[in-house]
Amino acid sequence: MQTPWEYRYAHRTQKMGSSVIRELLKLTEQPDIISFAGGLPAPEVFPVAEFREACNRVLDTLGAQALQYSTTEGYTPLREMIARHTARYGIHVNANNIAITSGSQQALDFIGRLFINRGDYIVVESPTYLGALQAWNAYGAQYISVPSDENGMIVDELEKALRIGPKFIYVLPNFQNPSGVTMSLERRQKLVEIADHYGVPIIEDDPYGQLRFEGDHLPSVAVLDSRYRHDNGSYTGNVIYMSTFSKLLAPGLRLAWVIAPEQVIRKIVMTKQAADLHTATFSQIVAHEVAKGGFLDEHVKVIRAVYKERRDVMLETMDEVFPREVRWTRPQGGMFLWGILPEHMDAAEVLKKAVEKKVAFVPGAPFHPTGGGQNTMRINFSYTKPEVIREGITRLGMLLREEVAKNARQKHLYD
Repeated sequence: MQTPWEYRYAHRTQKMGSSVIRELLKLTEQPDIISFAGGLPAPEVFPVAEFREACNRVLDTLGAQALQYSTTEGYTPLREMIARHTARYGIHVNANNIAITSGSQQALDFIGRLFINRGDYIVVESPTYLGALQAWNAYGAQYISVPSDENGMIVDELEKALRIGPKFIYVLPNFQNPSGVTMSLERRQKLVEIADHYGVPIIEDDPYGQLRFEGDHLPSVAVLDSRYRHDNGSYTGNVIYMSTFSKLLAPGLRLAWVIAPEQVIRKIVMTKQAADLHTATFSQIVAHEVAKGGFLDEHVKVIRAVYKERRDVMLETMDEVFPREVRWTRPQGGMFLWGILPEHMDAAEVLKKAVEKKVAFVPGAPFHPTGGGQNTMRINFSYTKPEVIREGITRLGMLLREEVAKNARQKHLYD
């Protein structure tokens, strides 16, 4: 039976839906389930003592400012620190090119508000980040998927997508969520060149870029675009770059940032004024107090070491117990890897049986906005301790052996 409210929702709500992952996390909250489903940082690496001390210092010295309204752009010392930090990775900007948002999800929502008209096409990798799809569905976006492999988006297939006239290209070049793969340098360069040729902007989402624990750092798409355009220090290019403190300090801060040409930042600021006026002043000042003075550089090394150990244990156990018919990525950083089951297997059906065995993952189909991916799965390694990873992957491996054998028997019957 419909309630009176059903007639009052805006038309845009028809394309809104709950996050598949958030709903799944409710299922896996039972304490006896080993969950590889969430995209959660390891709580053991949260700098709790440093935050406790920073909160006291901020309240003692900047208490009135920290508890007051602030500017929409964000706390200036924090933006200046971000500018200095990103300059070391080749992105040369000043505070006027940076806006602080309440998490990356808010930044994605603002990009949707600013750029997407109902029916606009967005080019995405397949698979791609589910949170971006959820943010942009409300604005009536349509998606053009470009397939990916172990080197990221297959850029050779991008050009035909751009002929349709998309509003922008959305990529996660480093340790992508959900696949864990990294876009090669050659493909990054070609992406910049093709996007410039067709006049299509790029949204570069980089929450995991500093979490590399193997291999060489690759320049960001934003850096390559600046070099291609010979920006000479002024950030006026074709790329909007996003990152976050959620993976470097703590997700509970809800602190992220957007780097863009100043005219875009001004539009983001106006959008944010209508949304929440500004990101929490106290969180920004405390985060700056914790991160300044070189602490962030040393703390990231700790995170890398913890995640590398957990990734290694997961990969070693998968090599031992997973059936040879299953394939998976071997990420050089980040928080996720991607499993590929034999064709005709449904990861969502496997999940139901996995939960019975007290282990969980995320089925991959929702990460494919134009369909497909039923035989794929996202597995998180950052959150769970090594000994628990070994037990959970062993349980999952035993189940997959049973399911792959059953799938092979059924396929033989139909052949």
